[in-house]
Amino acid sequence: MTTGPQDGPLEEEAPLPGPPPGGAADQPDEADAERAAAESEPAGVTDPGDRAGATPALEQELAERTADLQRIQAEFLNYKRRVDRDRELVRQNAVFAVLSPMLDVLDSIDRAREHGELEGGFKGVADQLERIVSGLGLTRYAEPGDAFDPLLHEALSHIGTDPGVSVVTCKQVVKSGYRIGDRVVRAAQVLVVDPAEMTEPAEPAESSDDE
Repeated sequence: MTTGPQDGPLEEEAPLPGPPPGGAADQPDEADAERAAAESEPAGVTDPGDRAGATPALEQELAERTADLQRIQAEFLNYKRRVDRDRELVRQNAVFAVLSPMLDVLDSIDRAREHGELEGGFKGVADQLERIVSGLGLTRYAEPGDAFDPLLHEALSHIGTDPGVSVVTCKQVVKSGYRIGDRVVRAAQVLVVDPAEMTEPAEPAESSDDE
């Protein structure tokens, strides 16, 4: 008796192992990986050893730029001081040009005050004028008894000696001095006295040796 195929469903054969889905073409090879890594690295960046070697150069450049900024700042401060000094000098020159012709008027006021002629309305005008010139920076100086200073006083004459003084002293002020700030506009004209000369003690007589 011949045996034939059995009736019923046939069993499916298991699939053979093969490449992963997507095929071998989807897997990047080594050359592609190296190329991608090279393209992703920033331009100009090389080995880490080169980056470490560039640090001293950057520090030196930073120090140079800092020194440049400090020098520029010092130059600016010096320039600002010169500008302020020049501006003050220009202001003083302008005040000097305006007030110089008025010194004779102020001298006349001083003489009138000394002789008791400064009274009434004239006194009010004189006081107002003196307040104005004082507000502009003009100050008067020199009083009897001041030590003589050739930078501030002009000695018209020496009128003797005075035992009460130890240095050359202003005895009488003929014309007051005026200055603006530290600048002398007109030196004071004065009469001065000298200190009394100290009498030197007599030298002891030499004793004769009779021996």
